[in-house]
Amino acid sequence: MKTEGWVRIPAGCAIAAVISKKGEKISGTTITKAMVPMHDRSNGLGGGFAGYGIYPDYKDYYALHMFFNERTTRKNCELFLKERFEVVKSEIIPTRRIPTITQEPIVWRYFVSPLKSVQASMQVDEKEFVARTVMQINVEMRGAHVFSSGKNMGTFKAVGFPEDVSKFYRLDEYEGYSWTGNGRYPTNTPGWWGGAHPFTLLDWSVVHNGEISSYDANRRFIEMFGYKCALQTDTEVITYIMDYLVRVQGLTLQEASSVIAAPFWSTIESKENSEEKRKLIYFRTLFSSLLITGPFSIVLGFQGGLMALNDRLKLRSLVVGEKLDKVYIASEEAAIRAMEPDVENIWAPAGGEPVIVTVKDGNC
Repeated sequence: MKTEGWVRIPAGCAIAAVISKKGEKISGTTITKAMVPMHDRSNGLGGGFAGYGIYPDYKDYYALHMFFNERTTRKNCELFLKERFEVVKSEIIPTRRIPTITQEPIVWRYFVSPLKSVQASMQVDEKEFVARTVMQINVEMRGAHVFSSGKNMGTFKAVGFPEDVSKFYRLDEYEGYSWTGNGRYPTNTPGWWGGAHPFTLLDWSVVHNGEISSYDANRRFIEMFGYKCALQTDTEVITYIMDYLVRVQGLTLQEASSVIAAPFWSTIESKENSEEKRKLIYFRTLFSSLLITGPFSIVLGFQGGLMALNDRLKLRSLVVGEKLDKVYIASEEAAIRAMEPDVENIWAPAGGEPVIVTVKDGNC
């Protein structure tokens, strides 16, 4: 298998997303189509997808998608899970064998609900309980890796090109109101199953094109609050930053965007609205170590919506289009047209300008 370092394409990686604002079901084949014209943006060392609304029969349970290196590891992890959760369903994730996906681990999923007695003993809320459990497994349990942990959503990823990863996980059999996809071209970290995108925690999922130069500063700050960056990739730290800012600190997505892609000081000083200026100064001062520098474009998936954002200098491409109730996002217009040939209102967001799309209440 080819390893990272053979070729370096700084603009590599492909991201795409689609969402129905009415909450209508979209087949997994739609997001797969977006990845085909962007094939050369990845190198086969990572591909993946996240779907929202795909588990309506288990929508009240956390869906833990996991990789195991062997059967014994799975059995030991199950014992650990049963000490903390009610496990309502445990099963292998259905896959189909294809020649381009090799060396696959055991791929399993559990639908679980936290045991209230254990949660109460830790004196944390439900989401914090699940997040801590995920961190503990990923850091301490050798050979086990939780790669998805949200409600009514799931991530599917592997070492391979995204089109092949889609076939492997049989995404044509899934439907959801929102999808994200990524083709990875790793430049500084190994290509391995856990390192493929999307990266997730709880309902958050991040697909990322770029390479952030602020990784060390971002990681050191976020690890002070219990997060463990064990996967050797900048996308992981972006996921944890968004969880910390929105879930823990209570910022809106717009506010969180003004932290990670903060306006330049000269831009802030030029603001005529004094309240807006004060808020931006406050965020830049309080969360200065969470400013993400370097080229990036990301799509953040969450329960009931998507957010697209690129760096404030717009060093990575990001295109948005619309058609009826659907919003399409991708690295290239060609990818959007692969999903919807008659797409309308195509535009490229400005640097640091978040595009936030949500589903109407009750439809997801």
